[in-house]
Amino acid sequence: MPVRLVSEDSRYGRVHLIEPAPLGYLHLAGDVEAAHWPGPVLRRSRDKQQLFGALKWQARRLAELEAVETVTVYDALGFAPPGGDAMGQSARLRPPWFDVVVLVETVSPGAAGEVRESPAYQELAATLTEKARRVHQVAARNVRRVGDVDKSRPGLFIFNYFVGEDPGLAAELWEYLSGWYAAETGLNSATLLEPLEGEQSDYILINHARWDGNLAAFAARQLPKKTFRSYMLANLKANHVAAMPVLYRLA
Repeated sequence: MPVRLVSEDSRYGRVHLIEPAPLGYLHLAGDVEAAHWPGPVLRRSRDKQQLFGALKWQARRLAELEAVETVTVYDALGFAPPGGDAMGQSARLRPPWFDVVVLVETVSPGAAGEVRESPAYQELAATLTEKARRVHQVAARNVRRVGDVDKSRPGLFIFNYFVGEDPGLAAELWEYLSGWYAAETGLNSATLLEPLEGEQSDYILINHARWDGNLAAFAARQLPKKTFRSYMLANLKANHVAAMPVLYRLA
């Protein structure tokens, strides 16, 4: 089915895309100390800080593998409520209370499985699993790209978790939503990830993006705008897609 735009606006077209990255991705996320309600993350215990230290050390070891491009560890800054068709997707909705995320980029989608079976990745995943109340793992590929997400320096990062029935429709809708973000927030780097065939995932797509600045500045650019509700949230709901964003910093 084609995307249905219920609130078209000449300012917001499809975002400009470049070719998808030829990489593979392992997205490993854990709920360690998330509060399970929307809002900023205000508490980080000593145990959690020690967990980040262990994960970053293991990430450096994993990055030494020939099939690995980068390994990045993220620390959640804030959770947003589900947007779009959250009620319609309630049977599928598993809120991503992931306050810790590790993203592994591999040399190709085919290499993701090899890396996942490596002792270095298994050790890292076991470290997070031991401390987390819930862990979600998925191997993915990049299906849409606005620009590369720079993980080499601090910034505001997002993982936006999508739920719906049709990944193809959701990916097309994402192009329009990203067009809004490009116009209103200066978005110029984003990669949309889709689970590889045969993968079990609670989410049909995961968007990863980055902005310069901090959480407060981002919220000030987004939330007061009327079109965030009349265009962004309305078109998500019209296409029966729910989006659940989480904001992060580098750990």
